Amino acid sequence: MKIVFATGNPHKLKEIQEIAGDTDIEFISPAEGFNPVENGKTFEENSYIKAKEAARVSKMMSLADDSGLCVEALNGAPGLYSARYADTPQARINKLLKELEPHKNRNAKFVCAMTLVDENGEIIFQTTGECQGKIAYKQAGTGGFGYDPVFLVENTPKTMAEMSEEEKNEISHRGRALRKVIEFLTK
Repeated sequence: MKIVFATGNPHKLKEIQEIAGDTDIEFISPAEGFNPVENGKTFEENSYIKAKEAARVSKMMSLADDSGLCVEALNGAPGLYSARYADTPQARINKLLKELEPHKNRNAKFVCAMTLVDENGEIIFQTTGECQGKIAYKQAGTGGFGYDPVFLVENTPKTMAEMSEEEKNEISHRGRALRKVIEFLTK
């Protein structure tokens, strides 16, 4: 079964394909012309906007995620704006660490909302996955992307960037959400 995964991020597409592993589901890139306007007020709304746009341009079943980092001491920021928090991945990490300097509370979570739509853009299934942790005081690890080098995964001494792809995919917010989608599709 082929499903369009609504992203322009090659890291996310690779991660999704790895998590899907041995299933008979193949995730493919969106068709030319995929350019959603992410103006939703929640992760769920943005994932639906992207899935619906991917279905519109591809005329295929489509899956989209919207995810972000929510930090307690920053009232949930960067949240929906995680990818737009600053101009580059390193600038986003630097800004986050700077804004957390006066705070003792480093609790955070990665959140991923996924929406699966049919070829007409109608919602078939929607779910979320979360990964709890804390924000480290300094970066560690070279794997992953985004905020992974500063996200200490709950109950481990590692940041996401220090984990192998297999470890990360097992516990990540995206992995948790995608496994629910796969379970729904393979019932």
